[in-house]
Amino acid sequence: MITEKLQQVINDQITAELWSSQLYLQMCFHLKKEGWDGFAHWMAKQSEEEKEHACAMADYLIKRGGEVKLAAIDVVPCGWGSVLEIFEHVYKHECHVSELINGVVAAASAEKDNATQDFFWGFVREQVEEEATASSIIDKIKHAGEAGLSFVDSQMAQR
Repeated sequence: MITEKLQQVINDQITAELWSSQLYLQMCFHLKKEGWDGFAHWMAKQSEEEKEHACAMADYLIKRGGEVKLAAIDVVPCGWGSVLEIFEHVYKHECHVSELINGVVAAASAEKDNATQDFFWGFVREQVEEEATASSIIDKIKHAGEAGLSFVDSQMAQR
């Protein structure tokens, strides 16, 4: 059985993952409107991935005898500047999510819940990849410049 404190921490993380999903979906719509179909495709995939994280966390919580309590999801921003600025925002957001997940691991450690700590270490490792991917895309955009942005856009459609 999982403690009430950890149930709340995990439910908060589920809400954060769903907010991230909405953020990336909104970015997808913005990029699509601006004609960046490849970047929009990448964001749509990222949105789905965040939703999958939330569902995996909910499934884990249920398996441990906890209860999933979905909270209201705050409104996400709906306007950004350049493609580069959008991906810089993605990188900063992924760093923030890493901090949140580290907080879940710390809470599990404090509660001496090794199973939860181990489960969330998988997300810690995944966050390292997500931060690196966002950073890599920023580098590609910077190296490509305006002239090469369409090429990078077409690469993003391959995800």
